[in-house]
Amino acid sequence: MGFDFLARPELPAPRVSESQAEHILATYYKMTARAVSLGSQQDKNFVVTADGGDVLGVLKIANPVFTRTELLAQDAAAAHLAAAEPNLRICVPLPNAAGETLTAVPDLADGTAYVRLLRFLPGGTLQDSGYLSDSAVAGLGEVAGRVSRALAEFSHPGLARTLQWDLRFGSQVVDRLARHVGDADLRRRLVEAGARAGSQLAALDVGLPRQAVHLDLTDANVVVSVGTEPPRPDGVIDFGDLTTTWAVSELAIGAASVLGHPGARPTSILPAVRAFHALRPLTSTEIAAVWPMIELRAAVLIVSGAQQLALDPDNAYLTDQSAEEVQMFELATSVPAAVMTGVLAADLDLSTPSSAVPASAPLLAMTPEDAHTLDLSTTADVYDDAAELSVAVEEAAAAAALRQGARWVVTRYGEPRLSRSPMLSQDRPSVVATGVTVWTADAVELTAPWDGSLATGDDGSVTLSGEGFEMILTGVDEITAAAVHAGQRLGRAQGRFDVSVRPADAPPAPSFTSVELAPGWLACTRDPRPLLGLAPLTRTAGEDLLARRDASFAPVQEFYYRRPPQIERGRRHFLMSTDVRCYLDMVNNVTVLGHAHPRIADAAARQLRRLNTNSRFNYRVVVEFSERLARLLPEPLDTVFLVNSGSEASDLAIRLAVAATGRRDVVAVREAYHGWTYGTDAVSTSIADNPNALATRPDWVHTVDSPNSFRGKYRGVDSWRYAPDAVARIETLTATGRAPAAFICESVYGNAGGMALPDGYLNQLYAAVRACGGLAISDEVQVGYGRLGDWFWGFEQQQAVPDIVSVAKSTGNGYPLGAVITSRAVADAFAREGYFFSSTGGSPLSCAIGLTVLDVLAEERLQDNARRVGAHLKARLAALGERHPLVGTVHGFGLYLGVELVRDRETLAPATRETAAICDRMLELGVVIQPTGDHQNILKTKPPLCIDIEAADFYVDTLDRVLTEGW
Repeated sequence: MGFDFLARPELPAPRVSESQAEHILATYYKMTARAVSLGSQQDKNFVVTADGGDVLGVLKIANPVFTRTELLAQDAAAAHLAAAEPNLRICVPLPNAAGETLTAVPDLADGTAYVRLLRFLPGGTLQDSGYLSDSAVAGLGEVAGRVSRALAEFSHPGLARTLQWDLRFGSQVVDRLARHVGDADLRRRLVEAGARAGSQLAALDVGLPRQAVHLDLTDANVVVSVGTEPPRPDGVIDFGDLTTTWAVSELAIGAASVLGHPGARPTSILPAVRAFHALRPLTSTEIAAVWPMIELRAAVLIVSGAQQLALDPDNAYLTDQSAEEVQMFELATSVPAAVMTGVLAADLDLSTPSSAVPASAPLLAMTPEDAHTLDLSTTADVYDDAAELSVAVEEAAAAAALRQGARWVVTRYGEPRLSRSPMLSQDRPSVVATGVTVWTADAVELTAPWDGSLATGDDGSVTLSGEGFEMILTGVDEITAAAVHAGQRLGRAQGRFDVSVRPADAPPAPSFTSVELAPGWLACTRDPRPLLGLAPLTRTAGEDLLARRDASFAPVQEFYYRRPPQIERGRRHFLMSTDVRCYLDMVNNVTVLGHAHPRIADAAARQLRRLNTNSRFNYRVVVEFSERLARLLPEPLDTVFLVNSGSEASDLAIRLAVAATGRRDVVAVREAYHGWTYGTDAVSTSIADNPNALATRPDWVHTVDSPNSFRGKYRGVDSWRYAPDAVARIETLTATGRAPAAFICESVYGNAGGMALPDGYLNQLYAAVRACGGLAISDEVQVGYGRLGDWFWGFEQQQAVPDIVSVAKSTGNGYPLGAVITSRAVADAFAREGYFFSSTGGSPLSCAIGLTVLDVLAEERLQDNARRVGAHLKARLAALGERHPLVGTVHGFGLYLGVELVRDRETLAPATRETAAICDRMLELGVVIQPTGDHQNILKTKPPLCIDIEAADFYVDTLDRVLTEGW
C-alpha cells in the first residue's frame, strides 16, 4: 500500500536549495548546470539550464512520503502513454550517470529522497494562457480523453494509494482541512459544498467506472505545441498524482482548471467535455458526476492550499494560485449540479424527455380560441414599432391583444425574450423564461390542479406542493387555505400573474436564465401551459442555417465569424440574434443612420404604395435626389448617375474616364479595394481579398505604392515621398505612350483601416493625371457622407477636387443605391458611346430612400456626431496603446478608424492571428468587430453614425478587457 493522506495529512515540500539541486545534478547526472526553483505544492521542482540558457530538463525531488513503488508506477505510466499515444509529447524521466531513472539521494534535510530528471517539453502550459479560447479548452479535453483511453489498460502495484486529490475522498479532505481557511464565510461554504458534492457522488459511485488516472491533467500540466498557429495542447507532464479512481476524474479535474481563467463561465468547460466524449464516450452516470466533481475539486484545492501555506508560508506558488482557485469555486457553486448536468447532456445530445405535469383539474380553464400566445422572440412583430426594446413591450403587446378580443394572453415557456436583453452587456443576459406570464381581461378564480399544501413566500409568491411537483404563483391574492384538494379554489388573479412549475426535488429556478444555461434550467422545470388548459409548446432544436446556406448560396460569398450568430433584427448601432443577444455593431458603415431607422422604413413603405419602376419614366423624386446630391459637391461636379452599389459606381466611374479620354489605361493604388465588377476588381489590389491580386491584373492597370505612412516604404515624416514617386510613374506611362485615362484612389485609405493619405497627396496626383489628359476619380464608397466628421467627403480632407466621385453604402442606409457624380462635359462624352440606365438605381423607391437619408443626416446632425464621438473614441483607443504593446497605432478620422495590431512595434510584424482571435472574443463579449488590411491585423472601426459616447466607451472597455485577459 502506498501513501495514505487520510493517515498522514501533512506534506511539507522537501527543503532543498538551488545549490543542493545543482550538487545533485553534478553528483548523480555528471551535469554542470544551473537549477532554478519552480512552483510546487508538495514536491520540490527545479528547471535545469545549461550555461548557454538551453533548458535541459526538470529536476524533481519527490516528497519523502512517496514510496519507490509509487514513483516507478508513474514512470511506467508515462512510458505506457508514450507508446499508446505517439502524437502526445510525454514528460518521461532521463537516466542518471548509472543509467537509472530513479535516484535515491541521502543526507537531505528531510532524509533520503527520490530524485528524477524529467524531459523538458517546450511550449509552455495552458496555465500561462490567460483567457482560454474554445479551441484551447477543447484541446485540453482531447488530451484528457487520449490519456484516459490509454490508461484504461494500465495497472501497477504503485497505484494503490490514498491521495487528497482523489475525489472519492474529497469531502473528507475538505472536512479535515477547512479549519485552515481564515475567511469564516468561505470556510462555511466550502464545508457545505464538500458535503453536498460528496453526497451526490456517493449516490453515483456504483455506476462510475474506475481505472488508472493521471488525476492532474490541469492547465498547469498540459503543454502546448511549439510553432503552430494557434498553439494547441499536445503534451503531458507531472504524473505525481497517478492513482486508481473514478475514470471521469480525468475530465472533471482538467475541466475545473478552466474555471480559474479570466473570462471563464460555467459553460466554458463544454468544449473540453465535448472533445473528451468524442474520444472516450461518457455514460449518463459520469455526466451526472462531472459538475459535483468540479465543485469538490475547487473546494479541495482551496483547503489544501490553505493548509500547505500554513506548513510552508514562504511558498509563493501557493499564494499565486489562491485567487484562481477561489474563482473556480465561485463559478462551480454558482449553478446547481442538476442544472449543469442538464446543460452537459443537452450539449452532448443525450438529454431525455421531461415528464409531463400532472393535472387532476385545471389551474385556469382556458380555451385555445380565447387565449392569445404572445411571441416575444427576436423576430416578433411586437418590436417593430416599439419606442425601445424593454419589458414595457410585453405589457403593451398583451394590452393590445386583450383590446382585440383575447380573454387571456400567455407567454411562451422556454422562450428567449428580446424584451429582456440589455443593449450593452459583456455578459450573457438572463432572457429565457422558466415559467409563463398570464394577462387576463377580467378577474379570474384559480383552482388547485392537484392535492397539496400551500406556502406563502417573503416575496408574496404562493407555492403549491404535491404530487411530486411544486407550482409557484405570483400576482395571486385571496388565498383560501393552507391545504387544498384538486379542483378546490386557490385564489384570485386580476390583470397579470406568473406561473412556474418544477419537480419537488429540483432546485428553485430563476424566473429567467441565460440561453447557455437554459437547457439545464428547463430540464429542472416544466411547461405550465397544460395547467391552463393549453397544449404545451414544442421546443424545436435550432436549425443548421449555415448548412442550408451552403446548399443553395454560393460559398464564395463569405460570412463573418466561424460560428456566427443568427442576426435577425437591428436597431440603431445594435444587432440582435435569435439567441436574444444584443451586439454593438462597430463595422456597419453601410447603415450610416443606424439599423431599422423608422424614417427609412416609412419612406420606403409610402413610396412602394405609390409607385416603383425604372428611371426611364418621368417622376419627381429622381430629379429631387439628383439635385440634392449635386448640391453637396463642388463645381464642376453637377451631373449624377444612379446605380445599385459601390462596385457599380466605381466601375461606371472608370467607364466615364475611358469614354471621356479615349484611353484604356488606369493607375490605381496598391492594397486598395474598389469592388467586385470586372472593372473594379481589375483596379483592386488588396491581397486580403485576392491573394493573387498583383499577379493577375490586366495590362491596362498600373499600380503605385500604397501610401502607407505606418508600415509602408516611407513612414512618418518621410511619407510625403509617396506622391512624387506616384507622379513619376504617371509621367513614365505617358512618355511610353500609355497615358492613363484615370487615377483612382480612396480619399481615405479604407482597406488599410481608415488611414489618412499623406498631406497633399491627392492634389499632386490629380495634377499629374490631368497634365497628361486623364481624369481623377475619388472612391468615396466607404468614407463619404459625413463619416469623417470634419468633412462630408474624404477628398475635402485633402483639399482636392476630383473629376469623378463614386459613392454608395451610406447612400441608401443599407438599401442598394449608389451614385456617380461628375461634370456635364464628362457625362456628355459618355453619352456619345450609347445610353445608360440602372433599373433600380434611380427607381422611385431608391430615390425616396436616398432623399430621406440626406434629410436624417442633416436633421439628426450625424456628421457632427461622427466628429464628436469619433474624436472621443480615437483618443480612448490611442490610450490603449499606452498599456497594451499589441496596439501599434490608431488610424483615421471621425467614425472611420482602424486599430492596427502588431506583435512588435519595432519590426511592425502584423498580429494577424491575434486580431482574428480578438474579434472572436469581442463577439463573445457583445461587440461585432472585424479585421481588415492586407495583413488582416486592423480592427476596422466604422459603426453607424448614430453611435453615442456610452457605446463607444463600451467598445473600448471591452477591447481593453480582451487585451488584458487574453483571447
